[in-house]
Amino acid sequence: MKKLLSIIVSLLVVCGLLAFGAQRLQTSSGSTGKKVLNLYTWGDYIDPSLLTKFQKQTGYHVNVETFDSNEAMYTKIKQGGTSYDLTVPSDYMIEKMKKAHLLLPLDKSKLTGMKNYDPRFMNLAFDQHNRYSVPYFWGTLGIIYNDKYVQPGSIQHWNDLWQRKYHNKIMLIDSARDVMGFALASMNQSMNTTDPATLLAARNKLNRLSPNVKAVVADEIKMYMIQNEAAIAVDWSGEASEMLAGNSHLHYVVPSEGSNLWFDNLVIPKTAKHFKAIYAFLNFMSEPKNAAQNAEYIGYATPNRKAKALLPKSIRNDRQFYPDNNTIKHLQIYQDLSPAKVGLYNDRYLEFKMHHWLTCRVSIDISSNQYH
Repeated sequence: MKKLLSIIVSLLVVCGLLAFGAQRLQTSSGSTGKKVLNLYTWGDYIDPSLLTKFQKQTGYHVNVETFDSNEAMYTKIKQGGTSYDLTVPSDYMIEKMKKAHLLLPLDKSKLTGMKNYDPRFMNLAFDQHNRYSVPYFWGTLGIIYNDKYVQPGSIQHWNDLWQRKYHNKIMLIDSARDVMGFALASMNQSMNTTDPATLLAARNKLNRLSPNVKAVVADEIKMYMIQNEAAIAVDWSGEASEMLAGNSHLHYVVPSEGSNLWFDNLVIPKTAKHFKAIYAFLNFMSEPKNAAQNAEYIGYATPNRKAKALLPKSIRNDRQFYPDNNTIKHLQIYQDLSPAKVGLYNDRYLEFKMHHWLTCRVSIDISSNQYH
């Protein structure tokens, strides 16, 4: 009996030690600790060395969790199961999160670096007076081409993509809003239109592009373009930056008639708990030296004008990624649309993808029959 009692006491002691250890571990590095910041962001969207520097300067440990779409991020924050302190939604999603009461307003008295940002990228429609958001990165939607297959300068506008000489040479990013968007821009229409007839016309125009479309894919575009496996792609500027860094034959063009201008901003979700860490991080990332280092690492354009001045001339003067004001004034920011209108975009886009798939299948079948 004494032996059994001794075993039970020993087990209780071990369990107690394990529970204490788990609590210490959670306090030191988990979401419940006082000296932490829980950041919910896109994958590989901050220079890791900056996180190390921030921790050394402030003592706050940054827990990073990533998402792969604005919609996935929105759903998780709306569910409220995890106490994220900061997240990085895009423009239209900030507008949507505001409407859903998922964001906390900024305490401007605790922010020291707002004066560093370019006024062109402040006080925008999706968050007037930057009540909820601090600019992080911005960029565009454009065309990447390989000068081994495409004559330099021959692609400058969206309508150039419809030329017959580009048969089976174009890769598109798999994004309903962006593919429908460039089709609308090619028609001199708003990239935020909700007119059913205009969206149908955009789909019809995309159907006519099908013979030129090699594939509709996601991140694989970077690999294909870097490895010279495709001549042309439509993608975002940040992705284009990575492609150009990996292949000197690639070029990026933002059509001057119009395209998407996007912004990713830091915001405070309603789940936030560590407010001293939040404002320490926002001020740290607003410092020009840190923002410039982050921009060089990520490859996207910084909205921090003092940081831009610290970048190498080859970067800050590159019109591919820092377009001039004349081009910027023709760019459009996506607006938050109602679920019904988003559904309309998705329906027309899926119809185009189905048309493209059927077109490709028929083409393959015809080619195969030639060898029977």
